[in-house]
Amino acid sequence: MPLLRYLQNLSTGRTILWCYFIWWALSIIHHFDPTPRIWLTSLGLSGIIGAALIISTRPSSGTVAKMDPWVVFRLFLMPFCVSSFAALVKDAGYVLVFPPSWRENATGIGLIIAFLLVVFSVKKSRQ
Repeated sequence: MPLLRYLQNLSTGRTILWCYFIWWALSIIHHFDPTPRIWLTSLGLSGIIGAALIISTRPSSGTVAKMDPWVVFRLFLMPFCVSSFAALVKDAGYVLVFPPSWRENATGIGLIIAFLLVVFSVKKSRQ
């Protein structure tokens, strides 16, 4: 099964990125605003910053190596997530990236722990 194989081979760095994504998604769900301006601004910033990240990861010599499509996707996705998160939680009482609600924090931490337990158990079953 592809999902199990993906989880079995998931690196520590990618696991951390998934935890970030879970936290972002939960915050977006709790503070969603359908205003197109927020999402279009986030897309615009994603395009500008994503392109800059692609440029900055290229070697300064003339040789250009082909980048993994998922890496390129993540280089554009991360600025989108950051800018949309910042726009949606503005004036929501967040301390750094933590919402003021204990319930919201507990839900996020619980989902991340559940994800980590799934990854851990899938990796353990492989051995």
